[in-house]
Amino acid sequence: MNRFLASIATFLLLALATVGTASPLPISTYRLDNGLILVVSEDHSTPTFGLSIVYHVGFRLEPRGRTGFAHLFEHMMFEGTPKAPKGSFAKIIQGGGGSFNGSTRYDYTNYISKAPVSALEPVLWLEADRMRHLDFSEENLDNQRNVVKEEIRVNVKNKPYGLFFWTDLAALAFDKWENAHDGYGSFVDLDKASIEDVKRFHQTYYAPNNAVLAVAGDVDPEQVYQRVKKYFGDIPAAKIPPRPDVSEPLNTRERFREERDQHASVPALAIGWKMPGPDSPDYFALAVLGELLLGGDASLLYQKLIKEKQTMLSISGGMGWPLGDPLTFAGPSLMVAFGLYKPNNEAVKSVNLIQQVIDHIAAKGVAPARLKAVQTKMVADYYKSIAHNQKRANYLAITRLLHGDADLLNRYPGLIEKVTPADIRRVAAKYLTVVNRSWIDRKVAPKSQEKKS
Repeated sequence: MNRFLASIATFLLLALATVGTASPLPISTYRLDNGLILVVSEDHSTPTFGLSIVYHVGFRLEPRGRTGFAHLFEHMMFEGTPKAPKGSFAKIIQGGGGSFNGSTRYDYTNYISKAPVSALEPVLWLEADRMRHLDFSEENLDNQRNVVKEEIRVNVKNKPYGLFFWTDLAALAFDKWENAHDGYGSFVDLDKASIEDVKRFHQTYYAPNNAVLAVAGDVDPEQVYQRVKKYFGDIPAAKIPPRPDVSEPLNTRERFREERDQHASVPALAIGWKMPGPDSPDYFALAVLGELLLGGDASLLYQKLIKEKQTMLSISGGMGWPLGDPLTFAGPSLMVAFGLYKPNNEAVKSVNLIQQVIDHIAAKGVAPARLKAVQTKMVADYYKSIAHNQKRANYLAITRLLHGDADLLNRYPGLIEKVTPADIRRVAAKYLTVVNRSWIDRKVAPKSQEKKS
């Protein structure tokens, strides 16, 4: 047995010892009369809880001409209400040693918190209060508009590579506006947002029948249900607009763009292959293929591009990267490969090497031992993640909202483990093709010459 296979065998034994005895998560699901869905997972190992409330609105559902509006509104949700002024979340949650946050993704916006279990009732009251109404004012809107603009300046406009591997790559690869536009937001569109827009958005999407609330931790499910009914039960349901069809066929010709970066010191490339939505029977096989290709230093592309051929300085990515994972999309995504390449090389050289690795998998498959090692690592990482109450609650809410079944968390390891070498070979040949490939060569912009005095 060579050193590589020996290391795989050792890893498998350790990982299987860790996850082989995992028990199914206890999951209790309730529905209130107004449509709010509650999911509770009981775990008395620590006197804490994690909470996630997920609304079915993200980048794909924000108004046309208002790119970044879903992201802007996420910030507005922390500006307080007539009953709980700005700072109430920090005072109640952080004051007791907990934490909270929010984020916007393609198909949802979520608000998460974790704290000692004694804080659960106040947190439920706070979440119900801001679902019911917000402090809508020009001052709050201008404040958060400026916060989002500053995020764009820091993370996009004045940062090397500026998230082009998400925003620019999606714009190149996708055809429908819902999938292709910049969800981070443009200054022009953000400036157009009005108080009426904000009120309408809240009334339309921040409703109980457009949300899932999940609680995981040291709680009794029936008691949580009674408290949720107490605080959320009289919030009226809203008329939710029909959701657009965001499905797209695979591309039939290669797409390419060259860009210049004023802030980068070395060039970069990003490749995206269009992926189907989670209703595809190939979905989880593609997730495993993404991990095989791009999952860390042991991945096939790291070994080929960095260790063997040494044409690139870094490479990372995967299915849905960098904005999610296989459990957090309701529509199409991209299989993304992003990395920095050596300045004395051309990007196309690395792109061709990447395609060679993929084509070899499509023709010859992958060694069963390597596939098993990757699957075991994916499952072990998953169990490690959901061991935390907050992450468990978040996944419970997201999977119930997007996939209609929180028990997907219990079935997910099996879906990963049943992928076969034949599945990997088939999906590599079908999806990771040159004609379904979009890529961007992000070159270093020439430095401007300083004027001589």
